[in-house]
Amino acid sequence: MLSVSEMTVRRDITSSPGRFAYLGGHIVSAADIGTSSAYVLDREVDSHAKAKSAACAEAVKLLSDDDTVFIDCGSTLIHLADRIPPDIGITAICYSLNIADILSRKPNVRLILLGGVYHAASASFAGNEGLEALGRLGINKAFISAGGVDVERGVSCSNFYEIPIKQKVMLGAIESHLVVDSSKFGKVRPAYFAKLDQFTSIITEAGVKNPAELLASAAMEA
Repeated sequence: MLSVSEMTVRRDITSSPGRFAYLGGHIVSAADIGTSSAYVLDREVDSHAKAKSAACAEAVKLLSDDDTVFIDCGSTLIHLADRIPPDIGITAICYSLNIADILSRKPNVRLILLGGVYHAASASFAGNEGLEALGRLGINKAFISAGGVDVERGVSCSNFYEIPIKQKVMLGAIESHLVVDSSKFGKVRPAYFAKLDQFTSIITEAGVKNPAELLASAAMEA
């Protein structure tokens, strides 16, 4: 309708926090949701947006027809969902409203949205319902997000309720790919969930890397 990209709309909304908010794919009045700091995700969308988009441009190359993929929550993997080509037919599993909203508009994507208690900070659901559903699903490729990546202390995020989902997905998926921009390296968040060597690859704006190479390089520097 506006002849601009979704990211442009997001930026404009973010620049007027007193008037508008972006919630689950809808533009709403800021007065309708109050001034709570709970909507952290919407403030993170434009942070390092170009690097996040570039990382997801590399990640989407791994998709093939008939894949069953898991797409984690967070501001980075919005770009992955948006970049899925319309001619690729996949089953996509997610647990966040913002990513589900994008996937629901992809003509050849069969969407599975995990349920549970809604957490506004990440626009995602978490709970036993989602974990039980994951136990019944076969996942070829999992794309995992993180807030911190440290060679010694592993991979972490900010929200503890995300840990069981990330870990169960990684345990069952054939491939697990960590998708982060380079600003996440050297940072440690409170909720640890995996070691670097548990991932098939680490994907950043610089391309796809083998975790073993990163660990070996860090060992040499030490």
